[in-house]
Amino acid sequence: MAKSIVLTTLSVFMGLFFVFVGSMKITPNINREMHREIRRNFVQYAKVFPSAVLFALKISPKWLRLIVGWVEVCCGTTLLLIPGHVKQLVNLILLVLCLGAVYTHAMLKDPFERMAPALFFTLLLGCRLVVFYQVRKRELKAAEKLMERHRQEDDLRQKQDVLRRMQEGPWTQAGVQPGHGGAQGPGTSADGTVPKDVAPRDSKKNKKKGKKED
Repeated sequence: MAKSIVLTTLSVFMGLFFVFVGSMKITPNINREMHREIRRNFVQYAKVFPSAVLFALKISPKWLRLIVGWVEVCCGTTLLLIPGHVKQLVNLILLVLCLGAVYTHAMLKDPFERMAPALFFTLLLGCRLVVFYQVRKRELKAAEKLMERHRQEDDLRQKQDVLRRMQEGPWTQAGVQPGHGGAQGPGTSADGTVPKDVAPRDSKKNKKKGKKED
């Protein structure tokens, strides 16, 4: 729970920051002095852009500023409003932007004070990714434990059903109550009683034997 709160706090804080910073790169309506300073800085940034250094392909400072500004605004809005795994892609894009800012300040040999904000937000974005994967790992473990518990409950229920069937036995399945079946003796009915027509014959035979003996 604490990690989820940290993740949400980082997302909201960095989303607001990048929306604000990106808007200042795009329009002077927020702060004219800052916008003018940003425009001057991007003239220097365009000179050390990797395409200009490696391939001698110059890029317009204006277009570089607008592209970076819009990317920051869109990514910041995504961090604020859009849930799900899209945030992690946006996190990576912003991390690349911050690393590019650190590279630019290093190439221009700017003092540490100017490089510090880019380093700070690079660390924050990296921490956010670490926290996200820790939260994700914990959620997966919780889901696995829940599935395992359901599986154990199903197995226990099946074993109980098997035991109940074994206790009922074949008598219940055949419709005969235990203790009332078994082998029937001669002259007995299915319920274990002696038929009426059998008892009188035996008594008559006994009477005849008694007369002969007399």
